Amino acid sequence: MRFRCTGTAPVRTKGDTVTLGAQEAREKALAGRDHWTLQGKLSVSDGKDGGPSSLTWRQDGESYELTMRLPLSGKSVRLSGDANGALLEGLDGGPQRGPDAEALMLRALGWQVPLHELRAWVLGMRASGSTAELDFGADRLPAVIQQDGWRVEYRAWDEKQQPAMPLKIFADRKPYSVRLAINAWTFD
Repeated sequence: MRFRCTGTAPVRTKGDTVTLGAQEAREKALAGRDHWTLQGKLSVSDGKDGGPSSLTWRQDGESYELTMRLPLSGKSVRLSGDANGALLEGLDGGPQRGPDAEALMLRALGWQVPLHELRAWVLGMRASGSTAELDFGADRLPAVIQQDGWRVEYRAWDEKQQPAMPLKIFADRKPYSVRLAINAWTFD
């Protein structure tokens, strides 16, 4: 078991056959849900700079659109794309295009955000393509996913949704951190 020393320590356990089986069933149920919208706040930091921004993320199959208000400038930017590339609009100097959304965000904003993995992590799932370690909370939902050098902590869940959906996600890979507080989920 793992304990965190902040106030009341949550119970964390490595997955057993029951929790891992429930997670696999959860992931199977969510695999077919690729048309959704989340609204909330996003904070990205490189260890020095960062701050919260509002976020609306629309996922429509392989196509996505993230609209964010940048913390320092107050400008709204829109990242959209699909398997063929990405477009970032709303920055000084005009739109920027690239074959990879992650590289485009790093180049244009200085944000190291694992967008491919984050698409799965925001749903409380392991990302495909690499091994992941899971710890579960007392609620038998994922508490931590460690994957591709990132530690993803789930701090709150909306258990009214079926299956339950994450509400607070903290992802870290030093010196980078991504914080996401989700206010609302909509599934199409």
